[in-house]
Amino acid sequence: MTALPLPPTRRQVLAQMGLGPIALHSLLGGESRQGPHFAPRAKSVIWLSMAGAPSQLDLFEPKAALQRHDGKPVPAELIAGQRFAFLKGTPSLLATPYTFAQRGQCGAPVSELMPHLALIVDKIAFVKSMHTEQFNHGPAQVFMNTGHAVVGRPTCGSWVHYGLGSDGHDLPGFVVLVSGKIDPGAGSSLWSSGFLPATHQGVELRTKGDPVPCVRDPEGVDRAARARTIELVNGLNRRRLLALGDPEIASRIDAYELAFRMQASVPELVDVQSEPAEVHALYGTEPGVNSFANNCLLARRLVERGVRFVQLHHRGWDHHGSDASDDLLHGLPNMCRQTDRAAVALVLDLERRGLLDETLVVWGGEFGRTPMQEVRDPKFLGRDHHGKAFTIWLAGAGIRQGMTLGSTDDLGYHIVEHPVHVNDLHATVLHLLGLDHERLTHRFQGRDYRLTDVGGTVVRALLA
Repeated sequence: MTALPLPPTRRQVLAQMGLGPIALHSLLGGESRQGPHFAPRAKSVIWLSMAGAPSQLDLFEPKAALQRHDGKPVPAELIAGQRFAFLKGTPSLLATPYTFAQRGQCGAPVSELMPHLALIVDKIAFVKSMHTEQFNHGPAQVFMNTGHAVVGRPTCGSWVHYGLGSDGHDLPGFVVLVSGKIDPGAGSSLWSSGFLPATHQGVELRTKGDPVPCVRDPEGVDRAARARTIELVNGLNRRRLLALGDPEIASRIDAYELAFRMQASVPELVDVQSEPAEVHALYGTEPGVNSFANNCLLARRLVERGVRFVQLHHRGWDHHGSDASDDLLHGLPNMCRQTDRAAVALVLDLERRGLLDETLVVWGGEFGRTPMQEVRDPKFLGRDHHGKAFTIWLAGAGIRQGMTLGSTDDLGYHIVEHPVHVNDLHATVLHLLGLDHERLTHRFQGRDYRLTDVGGTVVRALLA
């Protein structure tokens, strides 16, 4: 019997297609598609996405006018022609029930709900003038991640991986961790690669059971057998790639090979029990428990291993006041208890390990909350969605420490100083990574697309 010829290797595919190394690298959706355009300040990003939209007025923005006019109707001229997700008629202004104090040398006001954040205000930068056109969760979350309100565009993490690749060989370059309750949102579209090759999409590490499906080999299959299987399948895929030149086939080849390597790297990555007791005390982690704290610790371990973009989604910040789980008196303090300590621990842990100078940390939701009360049940306090002004904070590589950028009017409704659009935030994140947002493009359906679409300006006031 005549033996079948061996499947072609990548090198043979390259030669038969008449492509040079750079062209094949591009076809395969390789690790560094465009490379940095200039010297970067940051090597990696950890984005702490507070899904549901935290109330800036109860956490970061004390407003004396709201305290004075609590319960009074909002001025009609303030909301004339405005659209809201749920508010109707003439709602009443709502004062915060929480006390604030100026913290650190910078004097940034921080609510009593965030005692840990109060300790590091001199290490971070607040942006109190963020704004977005979107005021419903799904579109706003998509917009915050893709720069566009309609599902289908690549996310920020995908663009970063497309531009820079990853320093890690055995883990994905874009990793996603999810915790908290299930709220209305955009789901896995928040880490989609859109029209970029699938090799750039985010990989979700599950927090229950195995972190990725099939991380263990089936019983009776050893590593050598698994390697032979992967090589056989990829050999067949290379033949198909040679015939069609479809980059999605190349992405599939990469996925099989990365999955094989992850079977060895992921178990070691998620073994947080190996961390010293003082690290668990710092974060408030409990090994084996699904929590934002555990995900923050995993985020640090991921960037240590060369992962380029890590995104944590913690759901449950949507406080309309329907019941105790989603109001400002019970739900908001609960969310702060779940996140405040761990987010601050992450910054401190990165700093003491010498990683904060090369890691950008971003904290924030998809929009903010209104200065008016939304009344769903008079026993509870809630606020509606507000895209016209909200607050985020940043720390780490290239960020000016101990500063506050932007401000809002006396009621916290409109921005009055230094507005920062979502596109501007994206442009700034890319800039810190050494990427020019106007040059990081991908041609699709006849035109060049970019993360910032047709907008975006680097917020240089934030840069150290």
